[in-house]
Amino acid sequence: MGTATLEKAGLDREQMAKRLALELQDGWLVNLGIGMPTKCLPYVPPERDVLFHSENGIIGMGPPPADPADADNDLLSAGKSPVTLIPGGCFIHHADSFAISRGGRLDATILGAYQVAENGNLANWRLPNARTGSVGGAMDIAVGSKRVFAIMTHVTREGEAKVVNALSYPLTALRSVTKIFTDMAVIAVTADGLVLEEVAPGLTPDDVQAATEPKLTVSPSLKTIEV
Repeated sequence: MGTATLEKAGLDREQMAKRLALELQDGWLVNLGIGMPTKCLPYVPPERDVLFHSENGIIGMGPPPADPADADNDLLSAGKSPVTLIPGGCFIHHADSFAISRGGRLDATILGAYQVAENGNLANWRLPNARTGSVGGAMDIAVGSKRVFAIMTHVTREGEAKVVNALSYPLTALRSVTKIFTDMAVIAVTADGLVLEEVAPGLTPDDVQAATEPKLTVSPSLKTIEV
């Protein structure tokens, strides 16, 4: 196990973001990590009142401006990409922003990942052979959030598993990930191991298991991801 032999299959990045956005519940305060997590912003169902937090000091972060010409260089996400501010949104001091993250006030955070281990250990800030990385606030946010949703491709470009028995990449946070969202599946991290809850259209549980190091328990209510 641990390597993929499938031809190109599964969800694209927009579909991954759309599925993850459905996980966010009414009334939640949610932190968005850099990169793929920000793609979730436009897909939150309009009837759900979800507030997005950015550690550089935004509460009420909205999606990127529809017209790039409307971008404001003073209104950027933590990844330095243009965003908007929803009605009632506000700016706060950087220290207060991290007090929210570290104080357990985030209902969820969405983070990109290089690897997630069977026990929920997260690696997302540096590749093994890289001289430098970019940890940002990920350690604080992953530890302080009530739920951590990891979003990533299921395997590397070389076909190596990213859902692994134990991390081989530098650690970000211990036992932090709650649920994993990939282009192949939705997998819950539980005290009894990994539970396969949903599979991408055209794939089977065996396909997902072949691309995953740890043993997966298939949920009795297994579903196909709607795209």
